[in-house]
Amino acid sequence: MSRSKERQDEIITTSLEQLIPQEHFLRKLNATVSFDFIYDIMAPLYSDRGRPSIDPVILIKMLLIGYLYNIDSEPRKSISNNFHLTSCVIIKIWK
Repeated sequence: MSRSKERQDEIITTSLEQLIPQEHFLRKLNATVSFDFIYDIMAPLYSDRGRPSIDPVILIKMLLIGYLYNIDSEPRKSISNNFHLTSCVIIKIWK
């Protein structure tokens, strides 16, 4: 067996957003629903002092994705959302 002497002369670049189809359900949901109302509802529960908290909209979106994709446990939801490309990109796009 011999190794191929070909080299990669070109770098291929892409954004994560390009990997998710425009007709994906979560993109349609994002275009339809505004999650800004969550800030008003959650404002009394968050302090202005101390460490910055996790964005409440991100938390709600993670719960919604867990519900929609039948991810039933928090650890699995966290792992799935961290490694599930669609979830990561959509949560970022939703922010």
